[in-house]
Amino acid sequence: MPYSHLAIIGAPLDLGAGRRGVDMGPSALRLADLHERLKALHYTVEDLGNIPVEQQESAEPGHGRARYLSQITASCTHLAQRVEQAADEGKLPVVLGGDHSVAVGTVSGLAQSYRKKGEQIGLIWVDAHPDMNTPETSPSGNVHGMPLACILGEGPEELANIYGFSPKVEARNVVLVGLRDVDEIEGERVRMSGVHYFTMRDIDEKGMRYVMKVALDLAGHGMAGIHLSFDMDSVDPNEAPGVGTPVRGGLSYREAHLAMEIACDSRLIRGLEVVEVNPVLDVANRTALLGVELIASALGKRIV
Repeated sequence: MPYSHLAIIGAPLDLGAGRRGVDMGPSALRLADLHERLKALHYTVEDLGNIPVEQQESAEPGHGRARYLSQITASCTHLAQRVEQAADEGKLPVVLGGDHSVAVGTVSGLAQSYRKKGEQIGLIWVDAHPDMNTPETSPSGNVHGMPLACILGEGPEELANIYGFSPKVEARNVVLVGLRDVDEIEGERVRMSGVHYFTMRDIDEKGMRYVMKVALDLAGHGMAGIHLSFDMDSVDPNEAPGVGTPVRGGLSYREAHLAMEIACDSRLIRGLEVVEVNPVLDVANRTALLGVELIASALGKRIV
């Protein structure tokens, strides 16, 4: 990994989700010995705290097709600024979610940092869901089902145009890994968007090693590096019960670790986030503990 300094940023946002609890995800990850595990890998670890987030109890949901859009945009803008500053200072941003809408802020900040240098980044999106709905296609109006659309410049304008440019990542350099729960209309958007994708069937048939090697080649081609966004619901609920939208048949414990290990080996990671840890739905903090293990694997932890 071409970094010695990590910047931990908490994004306790739950306004984009349909179920409460992911706002406690950053605390659960920190409590699962995150700092100690990363320091054991010989990193300098700086925790920048949490971005400000408005609570649902004091917020107006606004438009029903994109609930809490203005508040989510404000939080993602704060997050983008912190990620941009960390990247500008040569630190690796490690973002702790929160629901997956925080990825708009993470990717915006990282993209802006590299844009100032005339460079671009790719994106690997590990998730059971493509998160490519828009207010017009979303069955729920929950923004955590829209962040990848925003990153591609197709979601709500307020989010898609943070920093005044879009897309944040070109579709040809976006790879989705682990899809297994896709709305019919959303599936058509995935096929027509120009992104690359691997479903769980692809992983079953070809294996995680093949999938990640190809994903890294596609996302990293001609780029300064990649951002790795890992939704804990990509993992099978038997291993990660504490998520808001569990779907049977996900990544196994070893498949998830192998994906992170191969990403680390590529030396392409320029940003990393783990999202959708919901302690309210968890069992003995198992999901957060796994999340910390996966972060460590992405940052160089080895078996021997």
